[in-house]
Amino acid sequence: MPRPKNKEELLDLGEKNFQKLHNYIDGLSPEQQTATFPEGYLNRNIPDVLMHLHEWHLMLLGWYEAGITGKKPEMPAKGYTWKSMPELNRKIQEQYADTSLAEAQATLSDSYQQIRSTIEKHTNEELFEKKRYKWTGSTSMGAYFISATASHYDWAFKLVKKCLKV
Repeated sequence: MPRPKNKEELLDLGEKNFQKLHNYIDGLSPEQQTATFPEGYLNRNIPDVLMHLHEWHLMLLGWYEAGITGKKPEMPAKGYTWKSMPELNRKIQEQYADTSLAEAQATLSDSYQQIRSTIEKHTNEELFEKKRYKWTGSTSMGAYFISATASHYDWAFKLVKKCLKV
């Protein structure tokens, strides 16, 4: 499916890619679900990947809350720049390193619902008009939601599949 251009496509592709990731993981054997990824990958296992997605959901929700009220969000996170994202992602991995698969799935599902609820509050124009909000710069708010949902879930699916070579 091409990049979403409206609210319905955003919600649909996000749901499709979210379910694809979860269905894939649910279809794996218990050994595969708990396998350690090969050396060289920051995320060491499936829970790491799911908690990475969760933390990016939380960051986006934080940017949204600050930005929608006219404040300047700290993006991507306090003390980090877009250039220092590898360090931020390493911090996220370390923070959640001991998370079980069941906990990671439940936690991600919760933040996913928060993201969907936030998207549902807005019109197509509010989501996809470029430069509408100061906090989104020259892009649209929808572009941020695409990156943190549909595109990120697709990345996660491909990463898990590659690391498990199933």
